[in-house]
Amino acid sequence: MRMIMKKLLPALDLDALRSFVTGIECGSFALAATRLSRSTSAVSAQLKKLEMQCNATLVMKKGRHLELTPQGEMLMGYARRMLELNDETQRALKGELLKGEISIGMQEDFGESLMPGILGQFRCHHPELKIIARVDRQRALQTALDDKTVDMALMWQPDAQIREGRRLGERQLEWIYHPDLDLPALLAKGEPLPLVMFENPCLMRSRATTSLDHAGIPWRVMFVSHSLSGIWAAVKAGFGLTVRTRLGMPGDLRIAGNLLPTLGNLGITLEQTKTDGENLTARAMLGQLMEEALSGLK
Repeated sequence: MRMIMKKLLPALDLDALRSFVTGIECGSFALAATRLSRSTSAVSAQLKKLEMQCNATLVMKKGRHLELTPQGEMLMGYARRMLELNDETQRALKGELLKGEISIGMQEDFGESLMPGILGQFRCHHPELKIIARVDRQRALQTALDDKTVDMALMWQPDAQIREGRRLGERQLEWIYHPDLDLPALLAKGEPLPLVMFENPCLMRSRATTSLDHAGIPWRVMFVSHSLSGIWAAVKAGFGLTVRTRLGMPGDLRIAGNLLPTLGNLGITLEQTKTDGENLTARAMLGQLMEEALSGLK
């Protein structure tokens, strides 16, 4: 019996795929070259090789930005899966796949915008590690740390003292409002400034009201919410303005700029329970991912 041999398709170059994915994520192949410790010319050559293998143009330059072609968008999904499987295989062969369980808490600002992507990526890379996540207010997370019901918590820094953790950075606090709210007119009339806030205790609420009191600007809390989504919804509806950072700020809201007192920065801390050595590697790796993600935010 005669066997019919099918022609094998050429294998895509994983290094070229990594350069392709990193370039799109960075928005620049020059930045991708720096992150991958390669020369820009080497990354460009890899992209050309990949386009030859795919027999298609994958990326177009639109002004200063990179834009995927339809073929590039199709490849991106496959490329990420191939790289994740490759990396997972390498870690498994080296015995580097994490196991066990880790619990992490976070405040809503991080839980809605930053952490889902980080935890999703981490879970894909370490499928045998059970990750338990909790989104809550700062005081509840401090209690959870004290009770050791969470291993670590990403929070706005409550004061200058960090108990068991480290400061990951800081973010500028902003007065945020909807354009339909005529803020200059309100200030000109001397009417109480309508505020949309969390209930007390709240670091941002305290910073806002203290700064207004010092500036002699009257204020009144018009809407109190137990959730960040409620805060954003109330501001969009025109109930008043709020104080947050730009992290997760809806695109149809605006920054008040110089119309109101400067609020300064608020620190971000990753606090941890004391440990006897369990899950130290997972904690360290997650902490590093958070720090890198925060440093990359504008």
